Amino acid sequence: MEENNNSTNTAVSQPTPQPEQKMKFCKHCGGKIPEDAVLCTLCGRQVEDISKNNAAQPQIIINNDNINTNTNTNVNNNGGRGGKAKNKWVALVLCFFLGVVGGHKFYEGKIGMGILYLFTAGLFGIGALIDFIVLLFKPNPYYV
Repeated sequence: MEENNNSTNTAVSQPTPQPEQKMKFCKHCGGKIPEDAVLCTLCGRQVEDISKNNAAQPQIIINNDNINTNTNTNVNNNGGRGGKAKNKWVALVLCFFLGVVGGHKFYEGKIGMGILYLFTAGLFGIGALIDFIVLLFKPNPYYV
């Protein structure tokens, strides 16, 4: 009688043992990560202080002697804005009483618009009303 024993004839390959990597736990998500990891491979948050690992690197000192001086001088001294400063409340009173004849436009120095308001009764009253509302929300002083 002949017995057939396949288990003794078949070679089963055993996986070669890998050296086990040292692991630690992430203090944010609790997952296992490599011991030398600075960032968690699972949640992406920083688990180690970077300065500990880079303590051996020399400090880098940057001496920036670049002196940027602005030689541009502004002719009108109103904070770099164009035009002359106008008082909001003067323009508002002029718009209220003389808006249909363009009094506030002449005050702002917009002579062409003032003449247009003069001949069209403040753009038929609509322009004077819109200018009154716009003047309410302007800062004081405003620049034209």
